[in-house]
Amino acid sequence: MSAPSEKIHELNDRLRGLSPELVLAEVLKVFGNKIGFSSSLGAEDQVITAMLAGIDKSVKIFTLDTGRMFPETYELLHRTVSRYGLDIQIFFPAAGQVEDMVRSKGINLFYESIENRKLCCNIRKIEPLRRALSGLDAWITGLRSDQSVTRHEMKMVEWDETHGIIKINPLIDWKKEDVWNFIREMNIPYNSLHDKGFPSIGCQPCTRAIEDGEDIRAGRWWWENPDSKECGLHIS
Repeated sequence: MSAPSEKIHELNDRLRGLSPELVLAEVLKVFGNKIGFSSSLGAEDQVITAMLAGIDKSVKIFTLDTGRMFPETYELLHRTVSRYGLDIQIFFPAAGQVEDMVRSKGINLFYESIENRKLCCNIRKIEPLRRALSGLDAWITGLRSDQSVTRHEMKMVEWDETHGIIKINPLIDWKKEDVWNFIREMNIPYNSLHDKGFPSIGCQPCTRAIEDGEDIRAGRWWWENPDSKECGLHIS
Protein backbone atom coordinates (compact mmCIF):
# COMPACT_ATOMS: atom_id res chain seq x y z
CA MET A 1 0.00 0.00 0.00
CA SER A 2 1.36 3.41 -0.94
CA ALA A 3 1.48 6.32 1.47
CA PRO A 4 -1.64 8.56 1.40
CA SER A 5 0.58 11.66 1.35
CA GLU A 6 -2.23 14.17 0.85
CA LYS A 7 -4.21 12.84 3.82
CA ILE A 8 -1.13 12.81 6.06
CA HIS A 9 -0.28 16.40 5.08
CA GLU A 10 -3.89 17.46 5.69
CA LEU A 11 -3.95 15.80 9.12
CA ASN A 12 -0.65 17.37 10.19
CA ASP A 13 -2.05 20.80 9.25
CA ARG A 14 -5.34 20.08 11.01
CA LEU A 15 -3.73 18.86 14.23
CA ARG A 16 -0.87 21.34 14.47
CA GLY A 17 -0.94 23.23 17.78
CA LEU A 18 -3.68 21.11 19.35
CA SER A 19 -3.32 19.52 22.77
CA PRO A 20 -2.83 15.73 22.82
CA GLU A 21 -6.41 15.29 24.11
CA LEU A 22 -7.79 17.24 21.15
CA VAL A 23 -5.52 15.36 18.75
CA LEU A 24 -6.91 12.08 20.05
CA ALA A 25 -10.51 13.29 19.84
CA GLU A 26 -9.96 14.42 16.24
CA VAL A 27 -8.29 11.25 14.99
CA LEU A 28 -10.97 9.09 16.62
CA LYS A 29 -13.53 11.05 14.60
CA VAL A 30 -11.52 10.67 11.40
CA PHE A 31 -10.77 6.94 11.66
CA GLY A 32 -13.63 5.62 13.81
CA ASN A 33 -13.21 1.91 14.54
CA LYS A 34 -10.28 1.72 12.13
CA ILE A 35 -7.79 3.16 14.62
CA GLY A 36 -6.08 1.50 17.58
CA PHE A 37 -3.67 2.39 20.35
CA SER A 38 -0.56 0.31 20.96
CA SER A 39 0.53 0.60 24.60
CA SER A 40 3.84 -0.60 26.02
CA LEU A 41 2.56 0.53 29.44
CA GLY A 42 5.38 3.08 29.59
CA ALA A 43 4.82 6.52 31.13
CA GLU A 44 3.84 8.15 27.84
CA ASP A 45 1.44 5.34 26.98
CA GLN A 46 -0.17 5.56 30.41
CA VAL A 47 -0.85 9.25 29.71
CA ILE A 48 -2.54 8.40 26.40
CA THR A 49 -4.51 5.57 28.01
CA ALA A 50 -5.90 7.98 30.60
CA MET A 51 -6.81 10.48 27.87
CA LEU A 52 -8.53 7.85 25.73
CA ALA A 53 -10.48 6.56 28.73
CA GLY A 54 -11.91 10.05 29.10
CA ILE A 55 -12.83 10.29 25.42
CA ASP A 56 -14.01 6.86 24.27
CA LYS A 57 -13.48 3.63 26.22
CA SER A 58 -14.49 1.54 23.22
CA VAL A 59 -11.36 2.41 21.23
CA LYS A 60 -9.12 -0.57 20.50
CA ILE A 61 -6.23 -0.61 22.98
CA PHE A 62 -3.71 -3.42 22.90
CA THR A 63 -0.35 -4.39 24.33
CA LEU A 64 2.29 -6.95 23.33
CA ASP A 65 3.32 -9.60 25.86
CA THR A 66 6.70 -10.91 24.70
CA GLY A 67 6.92 -13.50 27.47
CA ARG A 68 9.99 -11.75 28.93
CA MET A 69 8.33 -8.81 30.70
CA PHE A 70 9.02 -7.50 34.22
CA PRO A 71 6.58 -8.57 36.98
CA GLU A 72 6.04 -4.86 37.64
CA THR A 73 4.72 -4.45 34.09
CA TYR A 74 2.09 -7.15 34.55
CA GLU A 75 1.07 -5.59 37.85
CA LEU A 76 0.67 -2.21 36.12
CA LEU A 77 -1.49 -3.79 33.41
CA HIS A 78 -3.81 -5.13 36.10
CA ARG A 79 -4.00 -1.77 37.87
CA THR A 80 -4.66 0.09 34.62
CA VAL A 81 -7.53 -2.16 33.54
CA SER A 82 -9.05 -1.92 37.03
CA ARG A 83 -8.66 1.86 37.20
CA TYR A 84 -10.17 2.76 33.82
CA GLY A 85 -12.46 -0.19 33.10
CA LEU A 86 -10.82 -0.78 29.72
CA ASP A 87 -10.62 -3.90 27.61
CA ILE A 88 -6.89 -3.94 26.85
CA GLN A 89 -6.21 -6.75 24.39
CA ILE A 90 -3.00 -8.75 24.82
CA PHE A 91 -1.15 -10.16 21.81
CA PHE A 92 1.39 -12.94 22.31
CA PRO A 93 4.13 -14.28 20.01
CA ALA A 94 3.49 -17.51 18.13
CA ALA A 95 4.61 -20.30 20.46
CA GLY A 96 6.10 -22.41 17.67
CA GLN A 97 8.27 -19.56 16.41
CA VAL A 98 9.59 -18.85 19.90
CA GLU A 99 10.33 -22.54 20.51
CA ASP A 100 12.20 -22.89 17.20
CA MET A 101 14.23 -19.72 17.86
CA VAL A 102 15.23 -20.74 21.38
CA ARG A 103 16.04 -24.28 20.28
CA SER A 104 18.35 -23.08 17.49
CA LYS A 105 19.79 -19.87 18.99
CA GLY A 106 19.52 -20.23 22.79
CA ILE A 107 17.36 -18.56 25.40
CA ASN A 108 19.41 -15.31 25.56
CA LEU A 109 20.43 -15.13 21.90
CA PHE A 110 19.99 -11.34 21.79
CA TYR A 111 23.26 -10.67 23.64
CA GLU A 112 25.32 -12.35 20.91
CA SER A 113 24.61 -10.11 17.92
CA ILE A 114 22.34 -7.36 16.63
CA GLU A 115 21.00 -9.86 14.09
CA ASN A 116 19.97 -12.24 16.86
CA ARG A 117 18.43 -9.44 18.89
CA LYS A 118 16.40 -8.25 15.91
CA LEU A 119 15.28 -11.82 15.23
CA CYS A 120 14.01 -12.07 18.80
CA CYS A 121 12.27 -8.69 18.54
CA ASN A 122 10.70 -9.72 15.26
CA ILE A 123 9.21 -12.89 16.65
CA ARG A 124 8.20 -11.52 20.04
CA LYS A 125 7.07 -8.03 18.95
CA ILE A 126 6.82 -7.36 15.22
CA GLU A 127 4.73 -10.37 14.23
CA PRO A 128 2.25 -9.89 17.11
CA LEU A 129 2.03 -6.19 16.20
CA ARG A 130 1.15 -7.07 12.60
CA ARG A 131 -1.72 -9.19 13.86
CA ALA A 132 -2.85 -6.44 16.23
CA LEU A 133 -2.84 -3.84 13.44
CA SER A 134 -4.68 -6.06 10.97
CA GLY A 135 -7.75 -4.28 9.60
CA LEU A 136 -6.77 -0.87 10.98
CA ASP A 137 -6.04 2.28 8.98
CA ALA A 138 -4.15 4.10 11.76
CA TRP A 139 -2.46 3.46 15.08
CA ILE A 140 -1.69 5.73 18.00
CA THR A 141 1.67 5.64 19.78
CA GLY A 142 3.28 7.38 22.75
CA LEU A 143 6.45 8.37 20.92
CA ARG A 144 8.22 11.64 21.70
CA SER A 145 10.82 13.16 19.40
CA ASP A 146 13.44 13.69 22.12
CA GLN A 147 13.41 10.09 23.39
CA SER A 148 16.32 9.00 21.20
CA VAL A 149 18.40 9.89 18.15
CA THR A 150 16.28 7.51 16.07
CA ARG A 151 13.13 9.55 16.75
CA HIS A 152 14.19 13.17 16.22
CA GLU A 153 12.63 13.44 12.75
CA MET A 154 9.25 11.88 13.57
CA LYS A 155 6.11 13.97 13.05
CA MET A 156 2.64 14.10 14.62
CA VAL A 157 1.20 12.14 11.69
CA GLU A 158 3.37 10.01 9.45
CA TRP A 159 3.34 6.99 7.20
CA ASP A 160 4.64 3.75 8.65
CA GLU A 161 6.13 2.06 5.60
CA THR A 162 7.01 -1.11 7.52
CA HIS A 163 3.41 -1.80 8.53
CA GLY A 164 1.60 0.06 5.76
CA ILE A 165 -0.44 2.22 8.11
CA ILE A 166 -0.81 5.84 9.27
CA LYS A 167 0.83 6.48 12.62
CA ILE A 168 -0.35 9.17 15.05
CA ASN A 169 2.04 10.50 17.71
CA PRO A 170 0.01 12.86 19.96
CA LEU A 171 2.90 13.43 22.43
CA ILE A 172 5.57 13.96 19.78
CA ASP A 173 6.37 17.52 20.99
CA TRP A 174 6.09 16.81 24.73
CA LYS A 175 9.12 16.74 26.98
CA LYS A 176 9.76 14.29 29.80
CA GLU A 177 8.65 16.94 32.31
CA ASP A 178 5.30 17.33 30.52
CA VAL A 179 4.66 13.60 30.82
CA TRP A 180 5.41 13.38 34.52
CA ASN A 181 3.59 16.57 35.40
CA PHE A 182 0.47 15.14 33.76
CA ILE A 183 0.88 11.79 35.52
CA ARG A 184 1.12 13.48 38.91
CA GLU A 185 -1.70 15.93 38.22
CA MET A 186 -4.10 13.18 37.10
CA ASN A 187 -2.80 10.51 39.52
CA ILE A 188 -2.20 8.11 36.65
CA PRO A 189 -0.89 4.63 37.53
CA TYR A 190 2.67 4.01 36.31
CA ASN A 191 5.31 1.30 36.45
CA SER A 192 7.08 1.29 39.83
CA LEU A 193 10.37 0.63 38.01
CA HIS A 194 10.33 4.28 36.91
CA ASP A 195 11.11 5.16 40.53
CA LYS A 196 14.12 2.83 40.47
CA GLY A 197 16.06 4.38 37.59
CA PHE A 198 14.20 2.80 34.64
CA PRO A 199 12.96 5.60 32.34
CA SER A 200 12.34 3.20 29.45
CA ILE A 201 11.05 -0.31 30.13
CA GLY A 202 10.92 -3.26 27.74
CA CYS A 203 11.76 -6.92 28.12
CA GLN A 204 13.49 -7.77 31.40
CA PRO A 205 16.74 -9.21 29.92
CA CYS A 206 17.14 -6.21 27.61
CA THR A 207 16.44 -3.39 30.08
CA ARG A 208 18.53 -1.98 32.92
CA ALA A 209 18.43 1.06 35.15
CA ILE A 210 20.45 4.05 33.97
CA GLU A 211 23.06 6.16 35.74
CA ASP A 212 22.81 9.90 36.35
CA GLY A 213 23.59 11.78 33.15
CA GLU A 214 22.89 8.87 30.81
CA ASP A 215 20.46 9.16 27.91
CA ILE A 216 16.93 8.00 28.79
CA ARG A 217 17.24 5.13 26.30
CA ALA A 218 20.66 4.05 27.58
CA GLY A 219 19.11 1.19 29.55
CA ARG A 220 17.60 -0.44 26.47
CA TRP A 221 19.91 -2.88 24.64
CA TRP A 222 22.80 -1.15 26.40
CA TRP A 223 25.41 -3.32 24.65
CA GLU A 224 24.53 -1.80 21.25
CA ASN A 225 25.29 1.56 19.63
CA PRO A 226 22.58 4.24 20.05
CA ASP A 227 21.71 4.30 16.34
CA SER A 228 20.64 0.63 16.36
CA LYS A 229 18.43 0.80 19.44
CA GLU A 230 15.03 0.19 17.88
CA CYS A 231 13.21 -3.13 17.89
CA GLY A 232 11.47 -2.49 14.60
CA LEU A 233 8.12 -1.36 16.01
CA HIS A 234 8.98 2.25 15.19
CA ILE A 235 11.13 2.97 12.15
CA SER A 236 11.00 6.51 10.82
